[in-house]
Amino acid sequence: MTGGPDAVLVLGEALVDLVPVAGDGGVRTAQFGGAPANVAVGLARLGTPVSYAGGLGGDGFARMIEERLGAAGVDLALCGRSDLPTALAVAEPDAGGTGYHFHLQDTATFRLPDLSARAAGFGAVYVGGLAAVVEPAAAAVRATALAAAEHSLLVVDPNVRQDRTLGADHGSAALRELCGLAHVVKASDEDLERLWPGADPEETCRKLAAGGRLVVLTRGARGSTAYTATEPPVSVAAPPVEVVNTIGAGDAFAAGLLSRMGALGSFTAAPDPQELRDMLSFASRVAASVCARAGTEPSLP
Repeated sequence: MTGGPDAVLVLGEALVDLVPVAGDGGVRTAQFGGAPANVAVGLARLGTPVSYAGGLGGDGFARMIEERLGAAGVDLALCGRSDLPTALAVAEPDAGGTGYHFHLQDTATFRLPDLSARAAGFGAVYVGGLAAVVEPAAAAVRATALAAAEHSLLVVDPNVRQDRTLGADHGSAALRELCGLAHVVKASDEDLERLWPGADPEETCRKLAAGGRLVVLTRGARGSTAYTATEPPVSVAAPPVEVVNTIGAGDAFAAGLLSRMGALGSFTAAPDPQELRDMLSFASRVAASVCARAGTEPSLP
């Protein structure tokens, strides 16, 4: 399986998160990560056909990543491959969320294929995250996104990360451009505050939606809201859950949103209000399944 109107192409990074071991902050465990890779696994686990196009290296971490994606049922035929090492993200959880320090340079992770010629063969194309701003991946993401905007449903999740290895001005501009190209934008309130400083996230959503986009705003425990150009906003509360982990919850939400969109019959930026409510509710429950336990892999509600 590589493509089809019911399939999603996910383009972006798969890397390794180094996460503190509970009870011993000096020890870290290697964990499968990267927002696009998490979304690909989530889609596959939810029964949506998905092709992942990332850069896979020649080290043990790359083999772990490939095994995890393959075990979930993700098609890897479009991945780029090299002998370079895998990128690392050092997770720094605290009361305000999880911050990261990245080790990205000279890695296989950001040697992504340009799939602009393949975008039309999928019902939806998902891009975002670090690959959208880290070269040489960013050029491939932009080219593929331009093609998807013309021939498919382009879904953008900016997934903004603050880190000294990223040029803030360039990265913000690239992500704002992708949001402008998108048919669907899924973003947290923090993402929008960082991309449009000083602007209210809800107002940013309305402006993006006015261009004919479906814009989904997530606020963690405060739930989610969908904005369109023609209908009033639709909001859904977050399911109550005893939070064990928040890493990957936003990615699980994105996977749930896309999976439900495909299950409703077509990938579209113009669902009716009841379909929107159903999509948000399903995505929220998928995200809650990640928050309720360790790890980033969602389960079907």
